[in-house]
Amino acid sequence: MEDILIASKVTKRFGGLTAVRDVSLAVPKRARLGIIGPNGAGKTTLFNLFTGELNTTAGTIHFENQPLQGLKPHAISKKGIGRTFQIVRVFDELPVYDNILIGAIAKDLHFTPSKEQHQAVEQTLEMVKLQDHRNVMAKHLTLSAKKRVGLAVALVGKPRLLLLDECMAGLTFVEIDEMLVLLRKINAEIGITLVVVEHVMKVVMELCERIVVLASGEKIAEGTPREVANDRKVIDVYLGDNKS
Repeated sequence: MEDILIASKVTKRFGGLTAVRDVSLAVPKRARLGIIGPNGAGKTTLFNLFTGELNTTAGTIHFENQPLQGLKPHAISKKGIGRTFQIVRVFDELPVYDNILIGAIAKDLHFTPSKEQHQAVEQTLEMVKLQDHRNVMAKHLTLSAKKRVGLAVALVGKPRLLLLDECMAGLTFVEIDEMLVLLRKINAEIGITLVVVEHVMKVVMELCERIVVLASGEKIAEGTPREVANDRKVIDVYLGDNKS
């Protein structure tokens, strides 16, 4: 299957600190890839390199066979990459509908909302099951609903690749199961490729077909959920070496 995203020997340095070192990975179209690792492993930095919020120090990143280096975040978004954030970014003083509409406007840089943008908002509201909250001010939403608004803002721009940065953090097990159903539907029915950074192992193990493991900015393992769960390097990184 053709790859939608290819990173080759990607490195990011901040002065004397190397946050990401020689990371290579390939994401097939319509795949569900997980990226895991301890805090400080470089996961969010890697996402920021994919979206242009940071520039690579070395290495290359290609999306649909086109290089992303040097492009600004809005240009990368326009190419078809969407993302969510660890900390939900919503406008608390605006209703749900307007939050999502702003996402559509930002994607197209078309500041007078068009009929097509309003239609995209309606479709997205239905997709994430927020129709009944359309007029609710964002500040009154539960964390779970805010997470769905963040997801909707990413989806309304109709990305072909969606980067999900800890979108399950803080949710209950029931809410996680509901989000998993939604993400599988987005992947299977719409065909959006998913790359998931997540600390909730239940999410990664149940949703992702393959998993990349980072530690101290380097890729230490890649494989199926079962292969990664049984990898000695991964066990040592998460649990420490208990042989002594």
